[in-house]
Amino acid sequence: MDVNQLEVLVAVAREQSFSRAAQVLHRTQPAVSQAIRRLENELGEPLFDRSSKDGTLTASGRVLFEFAEQMLNLRRGAQSALRELKDLHRGKLSLSANEYTVMYLLPILSVFRARHPQIKIEVKRSLARRIAAEVLGRSVEIGVVSFKPTEPAITSVPVATDELALLVAVDHPLAGKETVSVRELGAESFIAHNVASPNRERVVQTFEKYRTPLNISMEMPTLESIKRLVEQGMGVALVPRLTAQAELARGQLAAVTVREMRSERRLHLIYRKGASLSHAARAFLRAAK
Repeated sequence: MDVNQLEVLVAVAREQSFSRAAQVLHRTQPAVSQAIRRLENELGEPLFDRSSKDGTLTASGRVLFEFAEQMLNLRRGAQSALRELKDLHRGKLSLSANEYTVMYLLPILSVFRARHPQIKIEVKRSLARRIAAEVLGRSVEIGVVSFKPTEPAITSVPVATDELALLVAVDHPLAGKETVSVRELGAESFIAHNVASPNRERVVQTFEKYRTPLNISMEMPTLESIKRLVEQGMGVALVPRLTAQAELARGQLAAVTVREMRSERRLHLIYRKGASLSHAARAFLRAAK
C-alpha cells in the first residue's frame, strides 16, 4: 500500500462518495475506484460496503482508515517541519570555536539571532587543533580558526583579520604609546595563557631572537582572567587584539603594538568541502559575509 492509495481511502470515507472524492482529489471516478480496488486486492479485505451508496466502511476499512489518517497527518507534519527548516523557522546551528575565535562569533551571532530568532544556536568550545577534525567528523557544521587548515576535505573562507597586541593597564607607563620594541619589555611581568598555542610559541621565539628576558609571573586558564589581572595592574599580556576589543572600546585597558610581532592573523570559517549544509548554516555564512 502506498500513501496515494491511503489518500484515496480517506477521501472516499470522508466524502462518503466515490464521485465526490474524485472531485476533491482532482481525479476521475474510475481512477479512484481502481485505487481502492488495488488496495483491497493487496490487503485481501473489502474496505467499503458495496451494497451501500454512501461509501460506508467495512470493519477492516474502519481500522485502516484510522491508521491512514495518522500516517497522512505524519506526512503533513514532516512536510511542514521541512518547510520550517527551509524558511528558518526552526532548526539548529552548530559551531566550534576556541576561547579566542569565539570572540569573532559574538557580533555575527547577534545579527543572525535578530534575523532568525527561532534557530537554536550551539557553540562548542574546543582546542584550535581539534576544530577541523570536529568539522570533518560532522559533530559541528562550521568551525572558526585563526589559521588556514591544510586538510583537502575542508573549505576555508577568510572572514576577518587580527593582530597580536600588548595589553596594559590604562595607567601603565606604556599605555600612551602606539608601538614598542621587544627590547623595552625585558623588565615587564607577563601574564600568560597556560594552553600551548602557536601564539605563545611565537612570543617565546621572538624574545629569544632579540635576547630579551620573558618574565612570566603568572599563568592563567582563560583570557578573561588574564584581562582582569592586567586591568588591575598585575602585569601585561600579549593576546590577540580581538579578544579585548570590548575593554579597549570602554577604556578599561590599553593596547600597544609590538613592532617585531606586527603581522596580521586571518580568521577563517571552515566547513566540509561539498557538504550539504543545513539552511541554518547557510544563513550563518551569509550573515558572516
